[in-house]
Amino acid sequence: MSVDHVEETPGQDGAQGVTAQAAALRYYSVAPGVSLNVRSGPGTGYPIVRTLLAGAKVPVYCQTPGTKVTGPYGTSSIWDNIDNGEYVSDAYIYTGVDGYIAPRCA
Repeated sequence: MSVDHVEETPGQDGAQGVTAQAAALRYYSVAPGVSLNVRSGPGTGYPIVRTLLAGAKVPVYCQTPGTKVTGPYGTSSIWDNIDNGEYVSDAYIYTGVDGYIAPRCA
């Protein structure tokens, strides 16, 4: 079998899909006046990998249940994945809702 012509359709290659996903990605604010610990997993028992400064904005790629935390935006057991292996408590991120705003992490 031989191929004489290959046509690419939008969204077929990974780069176009990533671009569309990045365009739809929203950033959310860390609570004012708070330096927020970023942890390696969804809970206070995980090591701190870095700290976000007050006023930082972060993407939320996915969310997962973890340690229950009380913060400026209530009490929540939802943890937001903001980068590969980096999680913050949703109680410190202003999403505008009490609940999941992103898909569950795999």
